[in-house]
Amino acid sequence: MKQATFSSPDFRGFRFTFVCVLALFSMFGAPASPRADDMPVMFDVRERLVRPDLSTLLRLRFLTTTDFPPFNFTDQTGRLAGFHVELARAICVELGIENRCQIQALPYAELETALEGDQGEAVIAGVAVTDRLRQRFAFSRPYMMLPARFVRNKQAELAGDDARALFGRPVGVLTGTAYEAMLKSFFPDIRAVGFADRAAMLEDLKQKKVDAVFADGLQLSFWASGEASAGCCALFDGPYVSERFLGEGLTIMVKKDDATLVQAIDSALAALSHDGRLEEIYLRYFPYGLF
Repeated sequence: MKQATFSSPDFRGFRFTFVCVLALFSMFGAPASPRADDMPVMFDVRERLVRPDLSTLLRLRFLTTTDFPPFNFTDQTGRLAGFHVELARAICVELGIENRCQIQALPYAELETALEGDQGEAVIAGVAVTDRLRQRFAFSRPYMMLPARFVRNKQAELAGDDARALFGRPVGVLTGTAYEAMLKSFFPDIRAVGFADRAAMLEDLKQKKVDAVFADGLQLSFWASGEASAGCCALFDGPYVSERFLGEGLTIMVKKDDATLVQAIDSALAALSHDGRLEEIYLRYFPYGLF
């Protein structure tokens, strides 16, 4: 595992309908492709978090959505599935409360109201941590990040195997995004080419009008490995993470005054990380690797 301390973007901007990924999971289930040392470690192996007594907890209802594959989606049988669903179940097993756990899907826009209205105890759905939300809710420690990545056209003649090979070369990036700001800050010697449309950017990459693109690793990893890319392109260098540009990461949101539940979830996440179960779940749903 890799050691990392940064995490993911504002997921409200990334709740795309990932049709090709959803179709893959619906037809074949979650693919598995073991990769060594793939997922960054979010919990120090030397850290042991105190686990509170949950004997008085009547139930733990996780709220999620069905429109954020491969994190949350409905499979070919109509059952709720995905990385977040398996992680929620693993947390319940680790805490020894699986008989008191439930997972319910709601529209994304209703999650905050539902949590405040006692329709659930926790939200696991890629909600971005913001100052506004911190005033109303509490959050677990991050358990995963979504990095930024380059994808290069395989036919582009690059003199090297890291980002320095792109210095002075045209690299596509979506205008007005955190990725554009991150690219210009981290790599001022790269010639950034702005695009207003993701599809147009990727088409220009396929046609080698730009040598590479810089965007979120989740979408790029599936695109580069799927039929849409026609084998033109591959992930290149990275991953790149930055709390300044990409936010705090994937966390679990709970009610503001429920410090006990936050502590329990943190202890479960740490245990899942330490013994490799968190990475096992990750590998089922990210077969092409984000890192």
